[in-house]
Formats: sequence, structure tokens, C-alpha cells
Amino acid sequence: MVERVMMKGNEAIAEGAIRAGCRFFFGYPITPQNEIPEYMSRRMPEVGGTFIQAESEVSAINMVYGAGGAGARVMTSSSSPGISLKMEGISYIAGAEVPCVIVNVSRGGPGLGGLSPSQADYFQATKGGGHGDYRLIVFAPSTVQECLDMMFDAFVATDKYRNPAMVLADGLLGQMMEPVTLHEITDLKIPPKPWATTGATGGRPLNLINSLGLVGEELERINQRIQAKYREIEANEVRFEEENTADADLVLVAYGTSARIARAAANKARIQGKKVGIFRPVTLWPFPYQQLTDLAKAGKRFLVVEMSVGQMVEDVRLAAGGLVSVDFYGRFNGAIPSVTEVYNEVMKLTSKQGVA
Repeated sequence: MVERVMMKGNEAIAEGAIRAGCRFFFGYPITPQNEIPEYMSRRMPEVGGTFIQAESEVSAINMVYGAGGAGARVMTSSSSPGISLKMEGISYIAGAEVPCVIVNVSRGGPGLGGLSPSQADYFQATKGGGHGDYRLIVFAPSTVQECLDMMFDAFVATDKYRNPAMVLADGLLGQMMEPVTLHEITDLKIPPKPWATTGATGGRPLNLINSLGLVGEELERINQRIQAKYREIEANEVRFEEENTADADLVLVAYGTSARIARAAANKARIQGKKVGIFRPVTLWPFPYQQLTDLAKAGKRFLVVEMSVGQMVEDVRLAAGGLVSVDFYGRFNGAIPSVTEVYNEVMKLTSKQGVA
């Protein structure tokens, strides 16, 4: 059975998690993601799950640590400063190799910031954010349908690699409403978790889960194993979308809401005869370095569009390796770039450098 409904992005995230088998949610309210815990508080009892509004973000992430360590499909959600409060626990979870999904519906900053949407948490999501050498698998939806669908992807990836996954949206995507297709779930497969702390019964050896390595060499061995896992993720899990890049002289690189804006601007420029393409990273980590490097080697110049002062642009410049110019257009502190603004930037760049 297929059902078509109107949903907010936040509601789609919550429903997607439930349909992906999530049965434990621990969180704490903060705008603009509050519809997620609100939705979970209603739906979890209907599916036999557990919803707890914790006393703080710190408590919530440690509840996630416990439920994930026991083998449950578990998630939490928050927004920017709330995710910062969870960072110590996220590092512990990554070090202990416990699967879980963390959702960040980001808002402006730094500090307490405002309630308007932002993409200024890119560094926090993709470069670790907390302490130690760890990574999160990071998915970036750009539609409400993807908000739902990527929860499946996140739970599959976190279980497959025993590594926390993050779904990074922004406040605009969390609050907008779009039609969403809900498919009946008939073949949900949650893998067995023999490593989980479910009790040493039936002759099974005792399982211990922690991120502690007091002896330097021992901790180094743990990190070597984890780093090898990260290389496997980089080899197998890079996701991206590209449009009209084959003949493009200028490629707009953007993710999330910014990708929607950039696509509209690129299409408008195409009508004016400009050879403009779109490249959208779907996974922010692992990042599609090689694919952007290949475009740079083919002579494609880049314009990066972000709702920040410029964070992902650093990874695009790394990928370009100095082969081509990488320009940037951003709005920040809760401001959203308009299609006209990005279009004008495209026209300025293509006219200035003589691009057809």
C-alpha cells in the first residue's frame, strides 16, 4: 500500500525513523526541531517503542549510548547548540562503536544564535565536533521526501559499520511542508548484533562496550581498527547527485536547502545560454572528493553556495587542488540566499570570465 500525505520535514524525519525500525527516542526540546520529539511522543507508544524527554541534552545522548549498546535501533534529535552539548557523548559512542542516529535540524549561530535556518554546523558534523579522532557518517537531505528516506539509509549505515550516523538538515527544511510518499514496509531487516550487551546467556561470552584505552599502545590499536573502518566507509558510501555537469563551464556545489536554491538559479542561467551545472553532495562525510577532483581536471570551475560564512567550500577547494577557481556565495546568521542572488552571482562570474 502506498500513501501520499503532506508532512513537515521534521515529521518526515520522525516517521522515517519509526519505519526504519527505531523503537527508542531520547531527546530534549529546542527550536526548530521540536516537531520531531512531539511526533515521536505520539507515535512511539503506537508501535511499542519508548519515548523519553530527558532532563538535558547530555542525559539524552547518554541514554542513546545505553540503548544502542544494548542493540536497539535508537535516535536522538536536536538543533545546533543542543548538538554541541551532546558532543562528549557522541565521541564516547563513536569510540565504543555503538550504532545510533543523531539528527541536527540546524539554526543560526554561533552561541545561542537565533531560530532561523543555517548550515553553519557543517564543520561540527563532518570534522568530528567532539574530542578524538572520530567521524560520523553524515547524510544531507534536500527535500521532505529525503528527510524520510534518509532515515532508512542512516539506520542501515550505522548498523553496518557500528558507527554513529548523523542526518544534517536545516531549520527551513525541518519546517517546510511537501508531499511525501509512504510505502508499506514489508521487508525490514535489522541485522543481528552479537556484540550487544544483552546478558551473557546460553554460553555466550560476556560483552563489554566502552571507549576506554588507558595504555597508549592499546588505544592506538583501537584507533587503527576504527580508522580502517573509516577508509572502508569512504570507499563504499560516497553519495552525490550531479546535473548538467558534462558540458558545464561553471558547476554550482551545494547541499540541503542551498542545493534547491542553486538548482533553480542554474536552470535560470541555462535559459540565458550559460553552461551551468549542479553538484550536490548527499553524504557530507564521506565527502565526494574524487568526483569533484574529476570535474576540476576536466576544467569545470566551481561556485559553492552555503547558508554559512563558508565551510563546505574548504572541502571543495581541497578537491579542486588548485586546478580551477573555487568561488563562494553565502548568507549566514539565519539569512537564506535567494534564487535571484545566486543567479546574479552566476551571471557575474560567467560574464567576468567569458564563459559561454
